[in-house]
Formats: sequence, structure tokens, C-alpha cells
Amino acid sequence: MRLRSLPEPDALPALDLLRANSAPASILPSGDLRHPPRILLLYGSLRNRSFSRLVVEEAARLVRYFGGEPRIFDPSDLPLPDQIDGDDHPAVHELRELALWSEGQIWCSPERHGQITSVMKAQIDHLPLEMGGRRPTQGRTLAVMQVSGGSQSFNTVNSLRQLGRWMRMFVIPNQSSVAKAFQQFDEAGRMLPSSYYNRIVDVVEELVRMTVLMRPHVTTLTDRYSERLERSGEVHDPASDLSGIAIAAQAREKSRA
Repeated sequence: MRLRSLPEPDALPALDLLRANSAPASILPSGDLRHPPRILLLYGSLRNRSFSRLVVEEAARLVRYFGGEPRIFDPSDLPLPDQIDGDDHPAVHELRELALWSEGQIWCSPERHGQITSVMKAQIDHLPLEMGGRRPTQGRTLAVMQVSGGSQSFNTVNSLRQLGRWMRMFVIPNQSSVAKAFQQFDEAGRMLPSSYYNRIVDVVEELVRMTVLMRPHVTTLTDRYSERLERSGEVHDPASDLSGIAIAAQAREKSRA
């Protein structure tokens, strides 16, 4: 399986345990606590010392502390989108199954040339809106994070936010942007106490709360008129919208030629 093992899963040296709430969703009146929130974590760099991966590992430890079940996908052998016919590759299949398993997700990418990395985008591009009647992203909660080699920026989290909305996910308000990430970790890859770490705690805590709060209502919240029409077998008239009209006009022009 392409799941990264989590070093020191229960060690939280930078967390003030006296002020941390280990069960942040327990008092939500409509929260569904039948099983731990299932959180998939994606990172966007394949370097041996990948700071986006190290941030994701810190986030995964916090997911565990807050009562969730984290799984970190390893994209090291993921092919490019459309590289393999039909996307028939074990890594693609596993990523999609993990997305279907998840109830919430955390995406963390480095900022490269002012944008998310190709590694991050490839993972998202391998997640279709719909496959065989199942939707691997629709209705999931999402938290976005980024790491930067220089000063603090929000280009990458803004792009991840846009992608999350496009994938029909509920992107939580909070986010994390870690500046000069190379200064924020010790030699063992553990994040040092800082305001950046505190923000990651805030983000993960909020994600767990929102996931627990929303999951009993996901079916209702994602019920779409257009999808009900599609399931009903209603035939869509291609000339009833502007794109259909344009295509019909092009077809007429070709037939005359």
C-alpha cells in the first residue's frame, strides 16, 4: 500500500497539552461520533526532506490526538494524468480508494514559481468528480496548507482553495502558510514550537470539528437538482443551452461545407 508510516505518531513535543482539547468535537450537539473522522492527507514534494510532507506528518499526529484516523498517501510512483491508458495504475486506484474512504482531507503543497507543485496537482487531477456513480471528493471537508522557502505567501493556499471548491468540497475557513520552512524543523524532522505550529493546530482542530459536524448531513448538503435529473434518465436537449446551440451551429456549418 502507498501509505506512509507516521514516525512517532503520538509524540507532540510542540503542543501545550494543558491547553489542547483532545476531543474538540465532543460537545457538538449534532456531531456524529460513531467512528473516528477519516482524514486523507496529501503532500506535494518528493524530496527526501520534504517540508510539505513534514507538515502533513505533524497534521496527522494532531488528527490522531483529536480523535481522528489519518492516512497519508505516498505519491512517489504516481504517474502523470493521462500517461497511462485509462489511468490503469495501482497508485491511481489506491489514491481514489483512499479519497472514497475519507470524510475530510488535508492538502499541503510547497509554493513553486508562485503556485502549487506538479506533484500536488497530479494527485488532485487523478481524482475525478464522478466514477461509476461514486464521487471521491464531493461533500468532503478540506483544509489547505502551504510551505514556502522564503517570506510568507498565500498563493498556494488560494489555489488549493479554488481547486477544493471545484472538486465540490467544503473548504474550512482556516488555513496554514509556513514561511521559511527550512527554519521550522529540527534535524529529526519535528516542527519547532512557533506561531506557525500553533496555526496548524488550529486548522486541524477546526477540520475535525467541521468533519464531525457535517458528516451526518453530507447526503442532504450535496443533493443536486442536476444530478437528480441525470439519475431520472431525463434526456437533455443539447440545443437548450448556449454551448449546445454553438455546437449545433458548428455541425450545420460543417454539413454545408
